[in-house]
Amino acid sequence: MSSESTEAWAGWYRDRAGAEAVAITATDGRVSTHVRGTAYAGATFATLRAGGTGAALTGCVLEWDMPLPVRADGVEREATLSCLLTLGEPAADGGAPVRSELSLTLHDGGTAYEAAVADGDFDEALARIRRQLPSTAEPVLPEPVRT
Repeated sequence: MSSESTEAWAGWYRDRAGAEAVAITATDGRVSTHVRGTAYAGATFATLRAGGTGAALTGCVLEWDMPLPVRADGVEREATLSCLLTLGEPAADGGAPVRSELSLTLHDGGTAYEAAVADGDFDEALARIRRQLPSTAEPVLPEPVRT
């Protein structure tokens, strides 16, 4: 993705109050979403905060799929990256979640490659998936890679 591009993926938000469809957007090195009328944005998935109040997004799960082609032996093929972000309860001071975990699963040609990392670090989770791929395969990432 270029620094001026915007990418958006349809997904789901779930918490104790229920579930709703959301869009997760990546623009200019930031990620964002709207949940129940409140806009959240942050530099990483684990640092999403409400625009008006600064309250952290906590106690919920976000999940979405995004296309992520894989190039192997010079041939690009379609693949899907399934993303699951779990944000724990807020810290005692009401700040960022005490715990966050990002799980990624790359579905490519009938095989699933999985990785999970603490703190919602997208790049680290994707690096773990890369290490599982055959040596001739590489995900085709938008430029530049965003967290």
